[in-house]
Amino acid sequence: MARHPGGNSIGFLGVLIIVIHLVASGCDSNKAPASNQPQNGGLVLPGGFSALVVVDSLKGRARHLTVNDNGDLYVKLRFPDSLGGNAALRDTSGDGRADIIKTFDDYQDRSSYGTEMRIHDGYLYFSSVTRIYRQKLTGDLVPTSEMELLLTDRQRPRQHDTKPLAFDQEGHFYTVFGAPSDACQENDRSPLSPGLFPCPLLESRGGIWRFDLNKSNQFQEDGEKFATGLRSVVGMEWNNETNGLYAVAHGRDYLHNTWPNAFTVWEGAVLPSEVFIRLDKDSDAGWPYHYFDQIKNKYFLNPEYGGDGNKQGDTTHLTPPVLGFPGHFAPNDLLFYTGDQFPAHYHNGAFIAFHGSTSSSPYPQSGYFIGFVPMKNGQPAGPWEVFADGFAGIDTIINTSDAAYRPMGLAMGPDGSLYISDSEKGKIWKVEYKGDKAAFGDKDLAPMQQRKLTATNIKTPDETKDRVRLPGMEAIDEAHLSEGGKLFNTYCSVCHQRNGRGNDRFPPLDGSEWVNGEKAPLIQIILNGMRGEIQVKGKSYNNVMPKLDMIPDEDIAHILTYIRQHFGNEESAVSPEEVTAQRLVQ
Repeated sequence: MARHPGGNSIGFLGVLIIVIHLVASGCDSNKAPASNQPQNGGLVLPGGFSALVVVDSLKGRARHLTVNDNGDLYVKLRFPDSLGGNAALRDTSGDGRADIIKTFDDYQDRSSYGTEMRIHDGYLYFSSVTRIYRQKLTGDLVPTSEMELLLTDRQRPRQHDTKPLAFDQEGHFYTVFGAPSDACQENDRSPLSPGLFPCPLLESRGGIWRFDLNKSNQFQEDGEKFATGLRSVVGMEWNNETNGLYAVAHGRDYLHNTWPNAFTVWEGAVLPSEVFIRLDKDSDAGWPYHYFDQIKNKYFLNPEYGGDGNKQGDTTHLTPPVLGFPGHFAPNDLLFYTGDQFPAHYHNGAFIAFHGSTSSSPYPQSGYFIGFVPMKNGQPAGPWEVFADGFAGIDTIINTSDAAYRPMGLAMGPDGSLYISDSEKGKIWKVEYKGDKAAFGDKDLAPMQQRKLTATNIKTPDETKDRVRLPGMEAIDEAHLSEGGKLFNTYCSVCHQRNGRGNDRFPPLDGSEWVNGEKAPLIQIILNGMRGEIQVKGKSYNNVMPKLDMIPDEDIAHILTYIRQHFGNEESAVSPEEVTAQRLVQ
């Protein structure tokens, strides 16, 4: 007879019940006790709403998610393990929390940016960065049907490769072929590098293509280009009310860092806009020739094509956005609310998941919340709102890595609840309305409106007052920085951060073996840039380091000396003559 450690006998039947429960739950440790969760899972919501943590963390983290008619959740994993790239979650106890979690489906090109997970007409759709698959749902939690390959992108994975999906009412699906560039420059992201005209990327990238939903093994040439001028789209949705395609697009980066004489640090932090846009056949959203300014509510020429913040050029052919959000919010999902659980204020409106910025320094990083746009007939019926905040867990986000959670995916449950996924730990919330729908009004929205005006991750920062003092830099007066420090802040800090600690996308400089190693390889990286995966301090990074060969040798020496003698590094200086010698061996 088994005996409890406290001395109580539980008997054979009790042991059997425990074993059965563990088997049924998949022996999953993700289900944290409710008592360990803060109120509403840490979220701040309008009056009458509450949030339940469905799962505290998923191995592999999370990208997009979808919900079946029976309440089962399917999640695209961000860092899939050997068991598969997808996760299936089920609540068998009725408490709203997942107690069965299974991973499934192994497929090619799984990566942190393969994003989509949707259910449409009885099929589960999901994507990697270069492929789109579907499986017929069989009634089982994990579908047992054959995995069907719908589309293959022949080009190798590159930046802005995501494959979100939308479905129209006539048997088509839509997906994105992102542009592997910031603004189609001769040298991507390099200071003062002009743009290519016409941009050759627009022939096969930078837009949305339409395909036959009932045809397998398609390639890009089997589809039809539907819309252009879109550098990066991670979230899009078909609006059945207006019978139209909508997207939330990421704007370009580095306005100040690549064109410091034309754009201020502040302008680089708040511009250009992340647009919410309706796309009809042959729509043009401007990229790479134009960007949208949400403050002036107009399109302007990008500096790579002669722009200076005031020149507009010919904008008559461009599609005006539904509205423009501040720069670098990173909108990663879009959902039109068609349920009836929430108050009428939300019906047919658009929820948008803002994943959050990485390049707003020296101002607070922005985004990291769920926004809402009240809509009528496909157009805004009022100003955009803050629906859910508190994901980051801190008041001021200095580095991306400071945020505890980053909202990523949105899905509506069969009961009208809103599900939100997080990409950092794989946390999932279920947001429900439990108030009086008839009484819902301004009093319930007022605290969220105040948050929109005051929260450092949401409001447009004051150019002077809202610059942040970075940890590790408290003793440094930026007005009296060395020449190397000033050059570093102009050309390098947007990625590596002003305190040299980097973020999820770009490696740190403090204690970096690349910074503290031999000088010649470091100089070559500055002169020639770098692409591909590298290891820094035991962590993998895979992004683009632009070449800075247009900067004078003396300035390069100043920058490298600065990073080798700051951020806790104590290495020897780099001289202009050493840079010149490395330039000659290129």
